[in-house]
Amino acid sequence: MRTPAMSSRLGAEALGTFWLVFGGCGSAIFAAKYLAPNVVAGQSIQLGIGFLGVALAFGLTVMTMAYAVGHVSGAHFNPAVTIGAAVAGRFEWRDVPAYVITQVLSGLLAGAALFGIARGKDGFEATGNMAANGYGEHSPDGYGLVAVLCAEVLLTAFFLYIILGSTDARAPVGFAPIAIGLGLTLIHLVSIPISNTSVNPARSTAVAFFNGNGAPGQLWLFWVAPILGAAIAGATYHLITSIDRRDADISGHISPEDEGSRSTP
Repeated sequence: MRTPAMSSRLGAEALGTFWLVFGGCGSAIFAAKYLAPNVVAGQSIQLGIGFLGVALAFGLTVMTMAYAVGHVSGAHFNPAVTIGAAVAGRFEWRDVPAYVITQVLSGLLAGAALFGIARGKDGFEATGNMAANGYGEHSPDGYGLVAVLCAEVLLTAFFLYIILGSTDARAPVGFAPIAIGLGLTLIHLVSIPISNTSVNPARSTAVAFFNGNGAPGQLWLFWVAPILGAAIAGATYHLITSIDRRDADISGHISPEDEGSRSTP
């Protein structure tokens, strides 16, 4: 077994992060609320997917891409996951900067794509309508800074516990993407009204600058809180579970047989 070339791993991370932002934030921007006219009743009816649909969309993006490219890059798609895995000793610190930069740039590209599509509708106003995260007046239900900070730290920590546990060698084989995807779905079901759900600095950065409306100024919290939560989980997972895999990593691996006659630098 050997690790794929860094270029392949970064390509997989870019693909997965783009899909997470495009599918997750896109569902919130385009499909969460859709009012269709009801000719008979003379009023509009809501045909959108709502919070439940958006939560499922985020979970499905991670699950589908984890199956698609998880064997290549480890399917992080999230700077907090990358840093948390490194703290847990499951990922090389020297690879963290490349992963994080790739995730952020790919997320921004997806945000730009969403912005470009959204502008195709007459009357669309991007300010305040790009699924950005926020607290205070920018929280969907008005939650303050401390409440949002606590929620993001706790939820990201549990997300990392799910990832670290489901990717353990003793866990059922092939089910990790399902557990991780459903975990992210549950996280969104809890916290969409609180902060619009981040637990992922790349996802937050991807749309903040297109949203405007205070989102760029509050972006710091959606870097600090997820990374703090992930670091806590990474540092405590082996203490809580007595499962210590700090000598391993969760980056993708492929065997020489799978590679055929190709050589990987």
